[in-house]
Amino acid sequence: MEVTMMKCLSFCVLMVVLGVAGVEMVDGAGECGSVPVDRMAFRMAPCAAASQDPQAEVSASCCSAVQKMGQSPSCLCAVMLSDTAKSAGVKPEVAITIPKRCNLADRPVGYKCGAYTLP
Repeated sequence: MEVTMMKCLSFCVLMVVLGVAGVEMVDGAGECGSVPVDRMAFRMAPCAAASQDPQAEVSASCCSAVQKMGQSPSCLCAVMLSDTAKSAGVKPEVAITIPKRCNLADRPVGYKCGAYTLP
């Protein structure tokens, strides 16, 4: 009986972990699904220098984060224009160039992001 209870408990823990991990993938009302835009902005931390200086090298981790977030151009745009990004010193006119600087072939070229357009 103790082994069965342990298996049940392990299974329940696994389901909770998978459920929590899957929450971010569920479509919700916001630009980034059920995850608040300001929370998504923290995932762009590797892009801090590249989003402030157009001459800064864009790191591989930044390009990876942009590629993942770029699957949803409205989310990427909302993150670049978020209060969290602004407080971190992100310059939207520079940040908008990161997908191109990463040479992402599937970037949303021409997507309107506020007053900016993705090159």
